[in-house]
Amino acid sequence: MKRILLAAFLLFVTITHFAQDPWKITTTNIDPSNYYGVTVANGMIGIVSSPEPFKVKEVVLAGAYDLYGRGRVSNFLRSFNLLNMYLEIDGRRIDARSVTNMKQELDMRHASFTTSFDYGDKASVSYTYYSLRHLPYTVLMDISITAKKDIKITGASVMEAPDALKDVQNYYNEIDRPHVVISLLTSTAKSPTGKFQLCASNTFLFTEPHGQEPRVIHEMWDNNMHLMKFSRDISSGSTYRFTIAGSSITSAHHDDPLNEVERLTIYAKLEGRDRLLNFHRKAWEELWQSDIIIEGDPQSQQDVHSMMYHLYSFVREGTALSPSPMGLSGLGYNGHVFWDTELWMFPAILVLHPELAKSMVEYRYQRLDAAKRNAFSKGFKGAMFPWESAETGVEETPVWALSGPFEHHITACVAIAAWNYYCVTQDKNWLREKGWPILSATADFWASRVERNGPGKYDIKNVVAADEWAENVDNNAFTNAAAKANLQYATEAAKLLGITPNPDWLHVASNIPILKMADGVTQEHATYQGEGIKQADVNLLAYPLQEITDPQQILKDLAFYETRVPNEGTPAMTQAVFATLYARLGDGEKAYHFFKDAYIPNLNPPFRVIAETRGGTNPYFATGAGGVLQSVLMGFGGLSITPRGIVQVKSTLPKNWKSLTITGIGPDKKKFTR
Repeated sequence: MKRILLAAFLLFVTITHFAQDPWKITTTNIDPSNYYGVTVANGMIGIVSSPEPFKVKEVVLAGAYDLYGRGRVSNFLRSFNLLNMYLEIDGRRIDARSVTNMKQELDMRHASFTTSFDYGDKASVSYTYYSLRHLPYTVLMDISITAKKDIKITGASVMEAPDALKDVQNYYNEIDRPHVVISLLTSTAKSPTGKFQLCASNTFLFTEPHGQEPRVIHEMWDNNMHLMKFSRDISSGSTYRFTIAGSSITSAHHDDPLNEVERLTIYAKLEGRDRLLNFHRKAWEELWQSDIIIEGDPQSQQDVHSMMYHLYSFVREGTALSPSPMGLSGLGYNGHVFWDTELWMFPAILVLHPELAKSMVEYRYQRLDAAKRNAFSKGFKGAMFPWESAETGVEETPVWALSGPFEHHITACVAIAAWNYYCVTQDKNWLREKGWPILSATADFWASRVERNGPGKYDIKNVVAADEWAENVDNNAFTNAAAKANLQYATEAAKLLGITPNPDWLHVASNIPILKMADGVTQEHATYQGEGIKQADVNLLAYPLQEITDPQQILKDLAFYETRVPNEGTPAMTQAVFATLYARLGDGEKAYHFFKDAYIPNLNPPFRVIAETRGGTNPYFATGAGGVLQSVLMGFGGLSITPRGIVQVKSTLPKNWKSLTITGIGPDKKKFTR
């Protein structure tokens, strides 16, 4: 059934592909009961769309966590919703029931989200918001009203505190200078435990000359909400425009968030709309210099751009932050950081934008001491990274979940990411200062973690596999192979730096077993008997680990495990691994089948946002996007990360792709074609 549905979908896409814009996702089919918002973000602040006019579903801040909600562990904090507003025309407030011809559009090239509609015979309205790329804590919304007859409008910016925040305080200030008047709508509150202070502020940017701006009025509604508003007459046939700029920051980001948030908003006001948008667009133009261009498949092109757009949106250069599986699209998985980052998102970001990837590995480096304490508490040496990580780097997995104490492969995933960062950048100074401490400490962990039961039997027992349905098993294929890679890379790094490596590392690596079943298929773990699998495990030994390189063995493992993936409850990455391997093995059509099967069944309306599983409701799943992008970059594109940098290996395109061009790769911004 799964294959039939996919084939039907692909036929539909083939018939309708001419309508697909490579950069814009547009919808007029806005059903609030079946609506999954799309995110505009800049790596620090994410704004999630709503089907309601002038409403934003939520504002999510990176790097700010507090203990509340699910699992008695830290959680992402919602910030003040600083872009919500209302618009009245001739005394009537606009809502979803009073508008027609509503359209919403995500412009991925410029990272903007636009909603437009008609309000009866009185006006056409449009608004566009941005999470400004060059200003990490600042957002902007443009509003345009074209009058069809003489009308009077009232526009209001409404500042509302999320329910979880406490001790909310609201302020309104008007700064009057000879050259400018600045109205500041500001709110501050404490996080649920009082650990952090959260602040937000915004202001109007009017187009009128100074002294002719509308009069702004402040209204206090209750402790959790206040607003500022203005009124204006608009004559028939004319267009009136205004802008709201605002900022949000917490004490996790700045020692004085209340004053700083107003400074940032004033900065935006005095920069002005045009300069703000010019810098924003320039920043995104630079990001899109690293691009994937597919000729012959417009829908895949649009989908790939969407995946790239979301990963670019969820990561920011110059930070020590790393994205969660849902990025800045909401509070999924509490905003925690998993192997999703290192194994799935990181490789794609690394080859496209090493400067973004650097922030992700810096996140782990700054939490290395916490990983060492974690290893100590479990009786091991070196550093043991937590399965779920947040602000401090301690284990944040809810106690009832078994993954926290036992999903140890995360430690190797972190080390492999650090090694790959060096391979791509060839930055020996970074390797010495930050990569080596990670690689050596994680290698020490594995040397102490194995149980030395004789030659070829340095077992790694009692783990949760990469395939998480396999809990508390021995000698998991991916865990063992990743540990071997960790030990080997630490040894190579030592030699590059002129450091004598611990000889025990390679000794241990050479004795960690990779199990086989009677028919020669690589065995997922010691007691595996052919059960269904949640996600790729054994097949990861071929890519990305390169533990298995023989094409016949890769094919044998593929043929076995691709039939063990059920239709429901499995994440998007598994089929992406299959696609990558088949593309490298020369089977472009099978690769294309699994490329589409990885994400098409997971799409949600109206913006084709990816959920974690088929029929899932928790978009946007950045992990899946990272996996699918790897199938394009490393699969169809043949890119390979090696100690010599990025090279291109043999690969095959699907028949319906005329060409594949990958630009801006690595530090040298190279171009690759297929």
